[in-house]
Amino acid sequence: MKLPVPPPRPEQLNQMSEAELRAALHCTAGQAPGGKYLHWDKLRHKAPPSGLNSRQWWFAIKRARRASYREIPLTGGAGQPFVYTMPDPLLAGLHRIDSHASGRIAAPEPVTSEESRDRFLISSLIEEAITSSQLEGASTTRQEAAQMLREHRRPRDKSEQMILNNFEAMRHIVKLGDEPLSLDLILDLHARLTQSTLEDPDTAGRLQRPQEQRVQVVDHRDGTVLHTPPPAECLPAQIEALTRFANAEAQGDGFLHPIIRAIILHFWLAYIHPFVDGNGRVARALFYWSAARAGYWLLEYVSISRVIKQAPARYARSFLYTETDENDLTYFLIDQVAVVNRALEQLDRYLKAKSEQISRIMDLLHDNRHLNHRQIALLGHGIRKPGHRYTIKTHQTSHQVAYATARKDLLDLARMGLLESRPLDKKTQGFVAPHDLEQRLTNLPG
Repeated sequence: MKLPVPPPRPEQLNQMSEAELRAALHCTAGQAPGGKYLHWDKLRHKAPPSGLNSRQWWFAIKRARRASYREIPLTGGAGQPFVYTMPDPLLAGLHRIDSHASGRIAAPEPVTSEESRDRFLISSLIEEAITSSQLEGASTTRQEAAQMLREHRRPRDKSEQMILNNFEAMRHIVKLGDEPLSLDLILDLHARLTQSTLEDPDTAGRLQRPQEQRVQVVDHRDGTVLHTPPPAECLPAQIEALTRFANAEAQGDGFLHPIIRAIILHFWLAYIHPFVDGNGRVARALFYWSAARAGYWLLEYVSISRVIKQAPARYARSFLYTETDENDLTYFLIDQVAVVNRALEQLDRYLKAKSEQISRIMDLLHDNRHLNHRQIALLGHGIRKPGHRYTIKTHQTSHQVAYATARKDLLDLARMGLLESRPLDKKTQGFVAPHDLEQRLTNLPG
């Protein structure tokens, strides 16, 4: 990955002539000209305002940003604190999240309905478990991984074990509720995420030690070192500061938006990189923990890892922009707020498609009273994916019902001719969605 060009250093800006400095001081560029919070790496290619060169323009922008900086209790390698500001693009993105994801805002019926909420949550946790693991090297198909989780099959390799660990850890986070963050909770989370996947099992659930070589962040495509974390000697103090920040124990700077806090936790854990492996997974898990604790429960139903995986270079670049520009976290905050909003938009599209699909199925079923909501959901999935196989275990997991209930659901659909019963192996009975399911539904008696 090509590293960004660092901005001019403060002493370089101070070397401007008096006339250049006067022109820059009279520029009212603001923090984000044109609604973009640009790094020098991008700004230097833009046309500056009339009468200014690029360095004068950058000076004016940095002057506006520095006047609004807020510090957090995380420092970089040179002891410089990390800072952030709240430009209009960030405020607008936060407003969109608040409009969709806060517990105080009405959410779409499919995720508030008691009948379907568990099914949507399981699907979301599966998606996040798979993509979060794939970001850190897991190599398996989504279909195989999802089938493993739904059938409770034992993992066949390290990649599947990573995904299972992530799934179980995410389920654990959902149950934590208001429990405050602590070192023990972080270590437990890491142990859950890395169980049976590390070369040295002793490194699971513990911080790196001073005598160990620190793990660097490297672009695996070309070997470029993207980040060197602080020395391991700093980790206990950094983790203590992180937990205090996470639990909002110090409010000296006034109100901090809950999503900003959650994203900073994500960055903070990734920056200090306290573990030999699994740092990214723990960082993203802390984001979910913090957002859920603040009441943004709808975010349990989205996968930020899926969005990050779609543009990994953008994620890495926002991290590098922060490190190369006076530890300005605003770049990372804007990027991750956009990630959350894209994930929510994907959820909206998914819910709309599901609603249309369910409406179509309901039209086909008319007033048929022989089918329950679980069977209708399965038939909708079968229409979208003809030939898909179901088992009692997968149906039980998707809907969080008793084994006997799941078995009756599937056997009844098979007797009605809406599923085809086929043995998958000597012990497992399978049920397959026929390719002409919509036609069969059309002919189904009311």
